[in-house]
Amino acid sequence: MTKLKKIDAAIRDFYQKKTPPVSSDLIIAILYSVDSGGKRIRPLIFLDLLEGFGLELTPSHFDVAASLEMIHTGSLIHDDLPAMDNDDYRRGRLTNHKKFDEATAILAGDSLFLDPFALVAQTELSAEIRVQLIHALSHASGTFGMVGGQMLDMKGEGLELDLSQLAKIHENKTGKLLTFPFVAAGIVAQQEDRVMENLQEAGRLIGLAFQVRDDILDVTADFESLGKTPGKDVVAGKSTYPALLGLEKSYAILEESLNKAEAIFKDLAEYQGFKQDNIMKIIERLRFHA
Repeated sequence: MTKLKKIDAAIRDFYQKKTPPVSSDLIIAILYSVDSGGKRIRPLIFLDLLEGFGLELTPSHFDVAASLEMIHTGSLIHDDLPAMDNDDYRRGRLTNHKKFDEATAILAGDSLFLDPFALVAQTELSAEIRVQLIHALSHASGTFGMVGGQMLDMKGEGLELDLSQLAKIHENKTGKLLTFPFVAAGIVAQQEDRVMENLQEAGRLIGLAFQVRDDILDVTADFESLGKTPGKDVVAGKSTYPALLGLEKSYAILEESLNKAEAIFKDLAEYQGFKQDNIMKIIERLRFHA
């Protein structure tokens, strides 16, 4: 079974191999969005890094990976709601609130924000590692991370933001949850402080690259490529990297961020014996020539 299938299986097992759920309709709505596709880049980064540090992957590792994907999926459900980005399609399919209804979508998102902590808590990792992971995941996801960044993003609509303001929005809205798999891998692999700092910085750089790439695609790609409505940021009056800096400079920031991230892993390979091949493949896929 591939890593992708094992991640998906871990999510399905959480919802389907327990006592009968309070509401089967809620489970159906949750799994509709979980099963809608996606590259699973966040959990794959986590798993690839663990292997890079020489760990053999276990069911507990896949549960942690699944917990991260659950929170990401919940955020997409809520992002698409009429009160937020108001989109009818996600990954080429009807968004959750269009397939079901707004109340169901809100509750499905709520479940996908809360259930991951139970999934991490029931793993067979040590109690100390579980507590560290739960703390890091909460910090990356909530008020001081993704949710706080979404609030800043909404408040910034229609305003002319400068580069530092834009960076602060995306450092939290996108960057923190993309940094989590790097930090989580270091926690599980019990790496020293210097390596943890390198992983944190690599996550920040990948988070920046991911957001810049997304901004570029919003103005250059079509519906078939995106799987969602293009040009939404322009219509919503959002500040983006292309709007603020132009496409050429945005491409340059993307490449520079990825180059710096690659350099970190080359150093880890040289000085720590880190196996870099898999993470390098993920980084290369974020480049537009890939």
